Amino acid sequence: MAHIQFNLNFDELKEKILTSNLDDILKSTMVLVLNEYMKQEQTDYLNAQSYERSSDRRDYRNGYYERELLMSIGNVPLRVPRTHSGEFHTSALKKYERSDQSFLLALVEMVVNGVSTRKVTNVVNKLCGENVSKSFVSSLTKKLDPVVEEWANRSLSEIYYPYVFVDAMYVKVREYNRVVSKAIYIATAIDDNGKRHVLGFDVDHEESYEAWKDFLHRLKQRGLQAPRLVISDAHSGLKKAIQRVFVGTAWQRCTVHFKRNVIDKMPKKGIQEVKNDFKRIYNGSSTQEARNIKNEFIEKYKDQPKLEKAIHTLEEGFEDTIQYLVEPLNIINLYALPTS
Repeated sequence: MAHIQFNLNFDELKEKILTSNLDDILKSTMVLVLNEYMKQEQTDYLNAQSYERSSDRRDYRNGYYERELLMSIGNVPLRVPRTHSGEFHTSALKKYERSDQSFLLALVEMVVNGVSTRKVTNVVNKLCGENVSKSFVSSLTKKLDPVVEEWANRSLSEIYYPYVFVDAMYVKVREYNRVVSKAIYIATAIDDNGKRHVLGFDVDHEESYEAWKDFLHRLKQRGLQAPRLVISDAHSGLKKAIQRVFVGTAWQRCTVHFKRNVIDKMPKKGIQEVKNDFKRIYNGSSTQEARNIKNEFIEKYKDQPKLEKAIHTLEEGFEDTIQYLVEPLNIINLYALPTS
């Protein structure tokens, strides 16, 4: 298997991942990394391994005390090691305060890509800003791998997700000593309480019907029940895969992608009023209201040749983009802002 290294664009992934429910896995990996790092700091300070007899020993271990660290994703419980003399003080907590965001993003990248010694080295370096021993990285990798693996393959059957978003983005990957483009598939969802969840990730060479079908099948095999609505862009292979895997599930074309497609067909200058009128279409509170505003827009601008392509695109794809308006009012805003 090729050794793959990702350079993820976290600006693009931010809404898909950091605003979704990755808290559990990120907290688990944070706790493991910080606790192991503090234990290693203590060992370096003592100049002796656990139960090691050494004339160079500086002090002795004296258990742990519990400490909660306030992070950007909430409070994280840590076990801070102590020594008999009380002179040992960990630097990990102060270092974390200086590297909160970069440390978090390094952890996210590791969760997305899978655990590797390179990823773990990156995570630890983001925390402490210095190189650490290969043996420590190797030990930490062995402990992190099952944690991330368990999360990636966890059951999805315990919660019903009525609304599922699927999307792909392309990232640059180093493979066989060359940089190539790969598609990273992302599935997120909203539960009945309006809470966002990350369901899974996958990587392939490109978007295709077979690749999307396999990705959706794996989610189904993990227990994902057929949602009421799947939101995605209009990729033909993806649409076909959704219909094949989730029979009876309605499909909603992503409004973000669609609005971008329509606006791209408009002239680049002097059309702010046109854009404002177009965006009003999706402020409707019902399918009929949205249709009425859309018809008013077309009537107003139908005689402008420069808008002919934009109007054609709007008419062709409009109905697929307003499926969310038949859903309960309290989740309309969630549909109007899909994770793309």
